[in-house]
Amino acid sequence: MTTSEGEREDDAGPESLRSLHDDHGAVRDETGRVRHYGRPERTHLAVRNGVGVFDGDEGVVVVGGDDRHEFVEDTITTPVPREDGAGRYALLLDPQGKVDTEMYVFDASESDRLLLVLPGDRAAALADDWASKVFVRDVEVRDASDELHVLGVYGPRATEKLASVCSDAPPEEPLTFVRTATRDAGLTVVAGDGLVGEEGYRVVCARDDAADVVETLLTSGLNAVPVGHETWRTLTLEAGTPLLGPELAGTLPNVAGVRIGFDLDKGCYVGQEVVSRVANRGRPSRRLVGLRPESVPEHGADVLAGGDAVGTVTRAARAPSLDAPAAMAYVPFDFDAGEDELSVATPDGPVSAGVVDLPFVEGSARSARLPTYD
Repeated sequence: MTTSEGEREDDAGPESLRSLHDDHGAVRDETGRVRHYGRPERTHLAVRNGVGVFDGDEGVVVVGGDDRHEFVEDTITTPVPREDGAGRYALLLDPQGKVDTEMYVFDASESDRLLLVLPGDRAAALADDWASKVFVRDVEVRDASDELHVLGVYGPRATEKLASVCSDAPPEEPLTFVRTATRDAGLTVVAGDGLVGEEGYRVVCARDDAADVVETLLTSGLNAVPVGHETWRTLTLEAGTPLLGPELAGTLPNVAGVRIGFDLDKGCYVGQEVVSRVANRGRPSRRLVGLRPESVPEHGADVLAGGDAVGTVTRAARAPSLDAPAAMAYVPFDFDAGEDELSVATPDGPVSAGVVDLPFVEGSARSARLPTYD
């Protein structure tokens, strides 16, 4: 379920799925990933007011065996769920305690396995790495991304959308799932955690059924719009959701303020060494804030105070719901928005940028990843 946004090429799936996206007007980037389907700002507002379907190129890793819970729990930053239908958001850290990747871990005890949903470009490497570290434990790890496909359904009418095409009501508790079906395919429907600031669900199906499921979600029952990565990024920006690539990767969890995926009292391993928690305790050096600049800065642009660089823009865009520029940036933790006037660097020179509380937009749900600091 992208966790943030995966980078696996869309054409890795069945040709029928690629053709379906193209039939809906997909505009692709140089990697083959769908940027948008035409008029991305209008699509953005359609999701804010209705419902959209996002094919986020997420991967799936299956972990089986009697020792599966303990094996995964030793490695990630949160306890593993132990009840069928329950899930958790978790982080995988490097030896310095910084974020390597993110994932959602779901207990599917009915089929004696855990399902891990993570960015598609990370799934195969993680499966290979973990499989090499099983040793004497009863654990089996494999990349199931070619067998299972993950979609997102987001918007204030997402619940109504799924109720209109599925045989069972969608789940209510965040990160829990139910097994259900449309008239064409079996599905697993997972309640979301507010990534775009609206109600949302992930839908998992057999990869061979993905084209039929996408078509059903778009055209049967309550209509929905197809959502590309460009719209996904503006929706999550407005919601104040840190994503893996721009905000989380290579960052200490307490700097990103992502409390939902980190348990300070739990140890985890990288190789055979316990990852140090010291760096993730106490006051962080930086924090993630929202900015309202006068124009859209570039990724990585300097945040300036008194002409000096004090921070870095992680993501910026013209926010369709605001009809104005918005950005997220790391600044010093003790920065005082009431005393220090900020600007951001642009090719045309610095422009003023006011600090605002996240999220930029209040929708039908709040992102569980909103940065939180003591």
